[in-house]
Amino acid sequence: MTEVDNTIRVGGFEGLSLCDWPGEIVATVFCQGCPWDCSYCHNPGLLPAVGEHELSWQEILAFLETRRGLLDGVVFSGGEPTLQRGLADAMAQVRAMGFRIGLHTGGAYPRRLAEVLPMVDWVGLDIKSAFADYERITRVSGSGSKARQSLELLLASHVDYELRTTVSPDLFDATALAELTEDLGRFGAKNHKLQECRPVVSGRH
Repeated sequence: MTEVDNTIRVGGFEGLSLCDWPGEIVATVFCQGCPWDCSYCHNPGLLPAVGEHELSWQEILAFLETRRGLLDGVVFSGGEPTLQRGLADAMAQVRAMGFRIGLHTGGAYPRRLAEVLPMVDWVGLDIKSAFADYERITRVSGSGSKARQSLELLLASHVDYELRTTVSPDLFDATALAELTEDLGRFGAKNHKLQECRPVVSGRH
């Protein structure tokens, strides 16, 4: 197996999940680090590039060995998984063990998303807002362009997907929802779900 301990940082792991990939029984790997700083982030401890309680990738692989035939797949979540240089190698290792691959992403790194899409079976893409309004949510310039590119790549790949938008009362109103719906309509995107915001304060502020 390719050694990826130095290139994939794991801030958390769930050995059994029924909610991270609709209809599938999976394990979920929470990758450490995210370039965006959404105030409602529900995993603020995963925002820094280096976490306080990182886990060994090799230990996770050892656990997955014991779950062959018991789990449908493995979801790479975050943080932002495509931040990890070793994501493709990690996915290849997991797929070689017989697991299907799911990915949660905000689309912050379109090039790396394009690299891994051929080995992914399902993507949960977080759509923060209308693309022109992204900076207000992520507090990072240019984030809307990255997200738009990632959506285009995902739709062109024909990989199964779900688009999810967190509705924060402080950041998202009826006008913002209408603008987002119009944006997604231009791309012919479907399977868009709204999810209620959980009141968590960002780990950077």
